[in-house]
Amino acid sequence: MASTLSQLQFGRLRGLRAKLVRRYEHQPLVSCLIGLYGCRWRRYERSLTQPGECCCNKLEGVSFALLVAAFCLTLVFLYFWGQAKNDYNDFDWFNFGNLGFWFPWSVVLLVIAAGFFTYITVLMLLAVCLLSEGQKLRLHWSHKIGILVSLTFSIVATAVLSDLWSKEWKTLQLSFQITAPYLHVGGVLLMTALAWPIALHFFRMNSRVRRGLILGVYLTVLSALYLVPLGLYSPCIKEEGTLGPAPALLGHRGAPMLAPENTLMSFEKAAEAGSKGLETDVTISFDGVPFLMHDYTLRRTTNIHEVFPNRTDHPAAMFTWAELDSLNAGAWFLSHDPFGTAGSLGAEDRLRAEKQPVCSLQAFLQLAAKKDKLVIFDLYRPPRGHPYRDTWIQRTLEVIQNESSFRSSQVLWLPSDLRALVQEMDPELQQTSGSRLTLEELQINNIVKLNLHYSSMSSQLIREYAAVNISTNLYVISQPWLFSLAWCSGVQSVTTNAPQLLSTMRSPLLLMSPNEYNLMWIFTDVVSLVLILIIFIFHWWRERGLAFSSGNKITADNGTYSKFKTELSDIWSVSSANSQAERTNLATVTEH
Repeated sequence: MASTLSQLQFGRLRGLRAKLVRRYEHQPLVSCLIGLYGCRWRRYERSLTQPGECCCNKLEGVSFALLVAAFCLTLVFLYFWGQAKNDYNDFDWFNFGNLGFWFPWSVVLLVIAAGFFTYITVLMLLAVCLLSEGQKLRLHWSHKIGILVSLTFSIVATAVLSDLWSKEWKTLQLSFQITAPYLHVGGVLLMTALAWPIALHFFRMNSRVRRGLILGVYLTVLSALYLVPLGLYSPCIKEEGTLGPAPALLGHRGAPMLAPENTLMSFEKAAEAGSKGLETDVTISFDGVPFLMHDYTLRRTTNIHEVFPNRTDHPAAMFTWAELDSLNAGAWFLSHDPFGTAGSLGAEDRLRAEKQPVCSLQAFLQLAAKKDKLVIFDLYRPPRGHPYRDTWIQRTLEVIQNESSFRSSQVLWLPSDLRALVQEMDPELQQTSGSRLTLEELQINNIVKLNLHYSSMSSQLIREYAAVNISTNLYVISQPWLFSLAWCSGVQSVTTNAPQLLSTMRSPLLLMSPNEYNLMWIFTDVVSLVLILIIFIFHWWRERGLAFSSGNKITADNGTYSKFKTELSDIWSVSSANSQAERTNLATVTEH
């Protein structure tokens, strides 16, 4: 009885081992994969790789290498352009200045990049699934053309943007300080999933060179991913209780997502959204009235093409205040919808935005005084032939001191021209530098605040400036991830297009303690390593079992991928005999 049960258990174990060792070809799935990847739909075509064979010929190998390259480049470009969203408005207006008409090129470019990436990713998934099923790769010519088009788009778009907008690469570097911990997890998971097809083909290859190459590349990439956190730095990985207060918000030309920029409505919206200060741009009219205008001409933000069609390219400073006051500075906001937010305005706000005039510096300062807000502005020197070309600074100071109720101490004086004279005329102004000077130069010029582009963000420099009572303001920060980075870096204030969004944040995004980060890093790497070892050991054991059972002779039968008839026949014979013996013994026991 015991001998019979032992034989039965042994037979079952051999049957289980045979099932694990046997490779199956999932015909419906493979048919679908081949149809999508190779566009062969009319009939099912098996193209199995046999032991010692490569997964594809040289031409298909080149195609697969191009597919991998296209996947990497489209991913990099999509990530790069996605992180550049903070500056989409600048990009669109840059194109407006060169092309002469408005179009949301930034969003179109994002959609195209996402489309190419999705297409290439689907092809990559199909290729990996086919490799996991032991199939040879035969990519259809139409997909090969699609890969070349995607690759060309990514290379050309990256090259053009690098040439015209190279500062955005600094944005990409900054984004890694926030996203790197999570990109690391995603990369490790991807390499863990690729272990299955790589192990399958590694143990089926006879060429030592190919085996060494595939394993070497895989282990190199995997090791680099495992060790990436050693060189990673993020200001948002910090001990609890060390996070400072949120940076104060300065409305960039007001709240340009909610109202036309540099209008009273825009500044009122910024104040309502919780901005501590208001940022603007000041130009002097031909008759000496300082007014708010960022551009050199009036073409972008007014209806000058209707009122003065022959002067659309004239400098804004060459118009009198009466002429400027006759222009509409708000209708363009509703027609162009530069941030895609005009649709969120109510009927009353839309009507009000549509009728906004050009705003004078005096009206702006009166509003800031009423709302008790700080003020910072760029001051543009008038062009040659302008009556106030040499007295533009004195004229601006006159408006601040004599033509408004605004306190000079609330002004962050940014213009660097004639700074000594300005300090002498109004010592209460908060002197602000738009350049990153040495500490000695800053102290000599009585600078109390730095106004820098966000690409200059550095936790160390911010701490050094703060140690000598010089605060830092960064511009223009409108995305939550970038604001979170500034917050974690200790920045005192930021200029933003989105005060209504950033004012609602109660803590930085992706903030974690060093212990939490180390736990996430180590746990991810250890789990990945264990899974990869299990996958490689399983494929080694299965390939060894197949070779031993079949005497290295492999056949295909009835859609089965590498069945071994002799072994299976013996297994089923033993299993049937054991089952019959078990039934006989049970019958005997029942009779007794």
